[in-house]
Amino acid sequence: MEQVFQHFRPEEREFIEQVSGWRVEVEDRYAPKLTDFLDPRQQFIVHSLIGQQGDIAMSDFGVFEQAERQRVLLYPSYFEPEEEDYQITVFHLRYPSKFVQLEHPDVLGALLSLGLGRGKFGDIRIAESSVQFAVAAEVEDYVRANLTSIGKVKVHVELLKPTEILFPTEEIWTDEMMTVSSLRLDTVIASVFNISRQKSAALIASGKVKVNFTVRENTAFELHELDLLSIRNFGRFMMKSIEGRTKKDKIRINIGRMERKS
Repeated sequence: MEQVFQHFRPEEREFIEQVSGWRVEVEDRYAPKLTDFLDPRQQFIVHSLIGQQGDIAMSDFGVFEQAERQRVLLYPSYFEPEEEDYQITVFHLRYPSKFVQLEHPDVLGALLSLGLGRGKFGDIRIAESSVQFAVAAEVEDYVRANLTSIGKVKVHVELLKPTEILFPTEEIWTDEMMTVSSLRLDTVIASVFNISRQKSAALIASGKVKVNFTVRENTAFELHELDLLSIRNFGRFMMKSIEGRTKKDKIRINIGRMERKS
């Protein structure tokens, strides 16, 4: 197990142990195991540890097209998963959009204020006058009963009707290859946004940088594959892959840069 840990961050150790426990549970019970919604980095870890090896297979699903957060299903090789096995409910949230426009942080903050963990919620999609969001089916009754307002705005939550269309993503991801001198957080941010290391370090120190939805204030924090970064007032990007080193010992990386549809 120690050989596995050395390929990941120390703070990911607990999650790695949890994934190993899931695998043992599927092997012992010979029955499927469904996870909460996982972020891209967590999905990467599960794929790395489980893959499609031996008698255990896995697949993921998040309902929405290009869903960022997905539930992962681990199952014996005999099992053939269907959409209902992921136990995801999609809610349609309506509110008086004539007077206010809700944004992603508003909705997420209200959901987390219900006392449920982030793992119970999938993607949030926002249109001009309404919101759609995915939740784990086991908490759908609780969410519908308790989500009555977002800030000072009264909202009405209902199950998405079968005739309603899921909102498409408003994000466009473009791939870009670049080289960096190291995988330090400040170095990569400076390269991606073409700013100085000093400015990059200042953004990090002021709490404006999140890696996998967690604020990181250590400039020397090392990035790994499938890390998702959000920099306030600059945008988001993902470390899609690390491609090796150049002849000048630079590190070649492939990033996905997020842009909004016009």
